[in-house]
Amino acid sequence: MARRFIHSEPTSRLAIWARRIAGFSLVAAFLAIIIVRSGLLEIKPALATFAGALAIAVLALLVAFAAFVVIWMEGLAGMAAALSAMVMSLALLAYPAYLGYKAYKLPRIYDITTDPIDPPRYEALARLRPRDANSVTYPGLYAAEQQRTAYPDVGPLGTNATAEAAYSASLAAVNRRKWRVVDARPPQAGRREGHIEAVARTPIMGFRDDVVVRVRAEPDGARIDARSSSRYGEHDFGTNAKRVRDLINEIEDNIRAQKPEKPERPVAQSTTKKPAATTTGKKDQPKRSRPD
Repeated sequence: MARRFIHSEPTSRLAIWARRIAGFSLVAAFLAIIIVRSGLLEIKPALATFAGALAIAVLALLVAFAAFVVIWMEGLAGMAAALSAMVMSLALLAYPAYLGYKAYKLPRIYDITTDPIDPPRYEALARLRPRDANSVTYPGLYAAEQQRTAYPDVGPLGTNATAEAAYSASLAAVNRRKWRVVDARPPQAGRREGHIEAVARTPIMGFRDDVVVRVRAEPDGARIDARSSSRYGEHDFGTNAKRVRDLINEIEDNIRAQKPEKPERPVAQSTTKKPAATTTGKKDQPKRSRPD
């Protein structure tokens, strides 16, 4: 029986290596995210690992382009491997590229507050922050001016609700977002303001950001101020402004939900008096005087 030999096209080694390098970059990025979210290592080595993963992804993308050229010119196999390497690399680089665009459009600030003149202070969180983290002191009026230009809709919330009701609505909003509450002090009459400190996490990398909410009683209700700041980095890519804006909006919704519904207006009863019933009997005769 004669044997049949099937001729197979040689595969581009560049395409194979591009896929291997892209897969390695994905594994390195995944490990960096796990390290950051779990807190196994310091933040800076984890960020260095993630930056290295991005650099490897760029290298895989370049090798994939080179593989496309070789496959086109020499007629080699490996188009699927080169395409998969390109897809993996672009998927990993897409989000950092989006952050780079936001960094170009947004100001270089990391601390957002609704009251730049008298920002809420970190007290418990100031003692918990690592030494190499950003300062808990508000950057100042220059940062406030940049914030006002970039995020003009970030401001305090004034309400005619009591300070106690405003504090309850604020704490409910913080708990609903599953932030880790570090300190929570309700307002007390004539002594102090309401104060909530919590730690939030970014969605993907899980970076820890600090949040503080202040509730002050006013003659006609209460005023609610919030502040959110990143522990590391000089640019927050708009994360803190979005967090403060969404938090204030949710607190306002909670306060509205606390107010009881207005009672239904009672039906007005008629005040017209019914006419008195008339008698059908004999009319009273006038009394006659008896003759002397």
